[in-house]
Amino acid sequence: MTAVVAYRPVIAEIDRLDMRIDRGPCGFVEENRAAIEAHFAERVLRQPSIWNGRVLVLASHRLEAATLTGRYVETDYAALLWLLGREPAHPTARNGFAMGALRGADGGFVLARMAPWTANAGRIYFAAGTPDPHDVTADGRVDLEASVWRELAEETGLSLRDATPAPGWTALRDERRVALLRQLVARDSADDVARRIRAHIHAQERSEIDAVIIARGPDDIRADMAPFIRAYLAHVWGSMSGGRAKSLRDFSD
Repeated sequence: MTAVVAYRPVIAEIDRLDMRIDRGPCGFVEENRAAIEAHFAERVLRQPSIWNGRVLVLASHRLEAATLTGRYVETDYAALLWLLGREPAHPTARNGFAMGALRGADGGFVLARMAPWTANAGRIYFAAGTPDPHDVTADGRVDLEASVWRELAEETGLSLRDATPAPGWTALRDERRVALLRQLVARDSADDVARRIRAHIHAQERSEIDAVIIARGPDDIRADMAPFIRAYLAHVWGSMSGGRAKSLRDFSD
C-alpha cells in the first residue's frame, strides 16, 4: 500500500561532513534534567528494555558550499528521547545521525523493521544507530561514516566487502533531526542481500531487527516506514515535489 508523503523535510546533497565533539557542558540537558528523567521513566514503563546509554546529540550545524559542519555534545539516551518528544522543538539541538541506504545491485533498497522491544518498535528504517562516544576520534572528530559501517555490521552482518558507498550524502532536515543517508550499493541483488540479513537475524539471540523489507519503487513506500525514510525514497525516485533546500540558509541553524 502506498503512503501519501505529507512530511516535507528540507533536503540537500552533501559532498563532505565536518562533525566534531564539543567537550563543554550540555546546557539544555542540565536545565531540563527533571523533565528528562520524568519523560524517560514514563517510557520505561511502556518499554522496560530501553537502555539509557551515552549518545551524541547535534547541538548546532550549518551548510556551506556542500559541506555540512556540525558540533555534537555527549549526553544520555533519556535526553535524546526527551528532545525528540518535547513541545515545542528545541531551536537548535537535533538528533543528528547517519544511515547506510543499502541498495542491491539490481536497484532495490533493503530496509529493516525494528523489533518490538526497541524504542522504535515496528518502524521501518535502514539499519543504523545513534552516534555515541565510540564514534569520536582522538582529534575530536565525529566519524559518522564509521558509525554507518559499524551499525550495518552489527545489525545485518554485512561489511565493506559487501557494498560500495556512494561519493556523497543526502541530508534531510526537520525541526527535530538531521538524517544523513549515504547509498551503499551491494554486490548482490536485493533478494540475495535480504536473505543474508535474515540469516544473520535468526542467528542472533536478540536482534534489533525482526523483518527485512525490499522497496523497488514508489509503490513500495509504506506507512510504517519512518517519515524521513518515506521522504528519502520519494526523493530518490523523483516522486516527491518540493522539499529541496532553496539556499544554504534553509539548512542551517
